Amino acid sequence: MVISVDRGRWGCVLGGDPDRHVVAMRARELGRTPIVVGDRVDVVGDLSGRPDTLARIVRVSERRTVLRRTADDTDPFERIVVSNAEQLFIVVALADPPPRTGFVERAMVAAYAGGLRPILCLTKHDLAGESDFAAEFADLDLDIVYGGRDDPLEPLRELLEDSLTCLLGHSGVGKSTLVNRLVPEADRAVGTVSGVGKGRHTSTQSLALPLAGGGWVIDTPGIRSFGLAHITPDDVIAAFADLSDAIDDCPRGCTHLGPPADPECALDELPEKERRVAAIRLLLTALNSNDPWMVAGS
Repeated sequence: MVISVDRGRWGCVLGGDPDRHVVAMRARELGRTPIVVGDRVDVVGDLSGRPDTLARIVRVSERRTVLRRTADDTDPFERIVVSNAEQLFIVVALADPPPRTGFVERAMVAAYAGGLRPILCLTKHDLAGESDFAAEFADLDLDIVYGGRDDPLEPLRELLEDSLTCLLGHSGVGKSTLVNRLVPEADRAVGTVSGVGKGRHTSTQSLALPLAGGGWVIDTPGIRSFGLAHITPDDVIAAFADLSDAIDDCPRGCTHLGPPADPECALDELPEKERRVAAIRLLLTALNSNDPWMVAGS
């Protein structure tokens, strides 16, 4: 498994064993094939892991899941953030910087479309007092956990055990602090939030780190943009088994937003799912939004 990428060199662990680590280059026959953290690869050559040795990556296995983004909502070029992760921890601070539903909705859309299970991880609730932020997502069956500095880690460890989980969030939300608590030996840099509410980047490269109880977490750089140009409304609905069949009866080109944009949307024929449909339409609204904050988020 690829656990790090740095200037044309890929760190890999052999057989899932964190102690069997090699550095590899991409074989010439792979050309410019993208290789990202989480990829399963075949390596040949010097597999000793000794300093100043290089193996070669000769094949990238088919990806089971993919978390993608684009620079903005008009950019046709997809960037693969991580591959093969089962879960996406969307890390959001309840204060300093204040939370934004738009980022969470966009991250959820990317997770659903890529086959990952989204989990909302809230930090800094000790600074926010009573907050109804989590209630915004009540009808989406979204698991919500607390990952602040003083919160117990056991509920998080239970979710993370034996899984590959990607952590995603804006700079300054406490993501690196959380990683350092989960993996003390990681020694990831912890930044502070500037006076204007914009966090400094403290992780500059994605890195997979092993958990003591089994499983891996992938720490990613602070997100400053999350475009969804590669995702369609049908991709989002397809992630919800209780609704996906219904859209077969929608007219061609339906965006599933309902009246007045889509007066014949088949989701409106499911009165027993009214609240569920309304919640998912918030995700679709985020997908279609051109709000500059959500596109070039800070």
